[in-house]
Amino acid sequence: MSTPSLPTDVHTSDRSHQGVCARVSIGQVLLSVRCKDGNSQHAHEALCRAKFKFPGRQKIIVSRKWGFTKFSRTDYVQWKFENRIMSDGVNAKLLGCHGPLANRQRGRAFLDVVA
Repeated sequence: MSTPSLPTDVHTSDRSHQGVCARVSIGQVLLSVRCKDGNSQHAHEALCRAKFKFPGRQKIIVSRKWGFTKFSRTDYVQWKFENRIMSDGVNAKLLGCHGPLANRQRGRAFLDVVA
């Protein structure tokens, strides 16, 4: 049995577009904003006002991660102080203790294992 299809592009009688809809799952992130800690109140207020533009009930969740990375704030600050984080665009890479020794900086050949 096939799934029922939703009209993704609705036309009026004169074939002008009326709107476009997107398929969204329950629990899916609709909008993600990254800002400095000093501007977090403004971003929260903006998202509070923007959630009325979407149908249904929307939640605003403040992440414990650093920016768009997968690292927590405390780990990121600690690893940045230890020069174990390498910037990679909007993300970051954690430098581990594997790989060729020739590619390592002097004095950085052996790092503590990340638990």
